Amino acid sequence: MRALIATRYDGDATKGVWRYFKILVVFSPSNLTMKKILVIEDHPQMRRNVTTILTMEGYQAIGAENGLLGLAAAREHRPDMIICDVMMPELDGLGVLTAVRADEKISNIPFIFLTARGEKLDQRIGMNLGADDYLSKPVGHSELMAAVEARLNRRRIQDDNARPFAPDFSSAAPLETALGITPRQAEVLLWVAQGKSNSEIGTILGSAESTVKKHLGNMFEKLGAENRASLMVMALEHLSNQ
Repeated sequence: MRALIATRYDGDATKGVWRYFKILVVFSPSNLTMKKILVIEDHPQMRRNVTTILTMEGYQAIGAENGLLGLAAAREHRPDMIICDVMMPELDGLGVLTAVRADEKISNIPFIFLTARGEKLDQRIGMNLGADDYLSKPVGHSELMAAVEARLNRRRIQDDNARPFAPDFSSAAPLETALGITPRQAEVLLWVAQGKSNSEIGTILGSAESTVKKHLGNMFEKLGAENRASLMVMALEHLSNQ
């Protein structure tokens, strides 16, 4: 594995304003077939942590140190996913998301916010602009990968079916009806489909994490699912066919 640091200058020469940017691209010989994930984060240690986890899991990780550089990297590399901090210099995360969604060449890239800010107002604004999810810092390995795999699975189903893909997460009732599971199991599965971890689901539903695990175990057996990803795909298919 090697790391390439590319540099460039950008700015307005007429105003005498020039900025020096760096892009970190972590790559290996198999990058040509890897899924590319762009991580836009101004804190170097956090950026390294996230890109390292992604690289260890077989993804090509591209790191950018601010919003302007991240937007330029998104347009250049056309990543399969963008993970972006909210509070950053140059251009904040909401500005990056707005620009991405307005550019038809990159507008459909799954977008996850990575932030220490957990206020509901921030999340509403982001979701209204087209964000797919929020992850709170510091983000753990399992939480990060669950969110990444959930969003990429959604995108994979969309590409495979070659039709508009818009799962409706407003109610768990369709899962209960279609799969013959209990209302509580359907609620757990609804949040699994959105990439939430067992601990997060427990917090949302007011249940112990062990109870969430028990519900999942019962669904594995009843629905013949081999793993969590299989359950997720199953749920997304039913939630998008309403």
